[in-house]
Amino acid sequence: MSRIAYRYAKSLLDLCIERNEVDAVALNMSELHATIRGSHELGLMLSSPVIKGDLKWKVMTTLFEKSMEEVTMKFMHLMIEKGREAFLKDVSKSFTDLVRIHRNQVLADVVTAVPMNEESRKAILAAAQSLTSAQIEITERVDPTLVGGFVVRVGDQQLDASIAQKIKQLKREFSENEYVPGI
Repeated sequence: MSRIAYRYAKSLLDLCIERNEVDAVALNMSELHATIRGSHELGLMLSSPVIKGDLKWKVMTTLFEKSMEEVTMKFMHLMIEKGREAFLKDVSKSFTDLVRIHRNQVLADVVTAVPMNEESRKAILAAAQSLTSAQIEITERVDPTLVGGFVVRVGDQQLDASIAQKIKQLKREFSENEYVPGI
């Protein structure tokens, strides 16, 4: 998290807490982040020093005017006026992270070999909950290279219960084994 992104995100969060608009703006910032991340052209336009701020503002207004709260639109306008529009993607991500901290939530990244069913989701949520006292929000990804099992990351802690990890562990144990069969 860059210092600039953190400062702008923190200021916006403080304002939203004061105005009781955290939930609405959190949705807006999530949408903004996803849009910028999903559009390479939009990211290039925002970071381009050649394109003038008023044109950037027109583009952002066209894209988001109908779906965003007034405070979010004013915030984006302020960022563009200050020449900080290149940081909008990072600010929106930082804002989402700060909202999680404010709500005492932690993001648990779950990677599985196959899509999870509800029973698996509950079991993994219980395993992740044992790592922290905060509320857990799960993001799921599928990675067939795991062969089976799962990997859960909560903050800086990781629980690796994948078959791929067990195979690596067995290979390591066999390579360290100095057993020589007697002839």
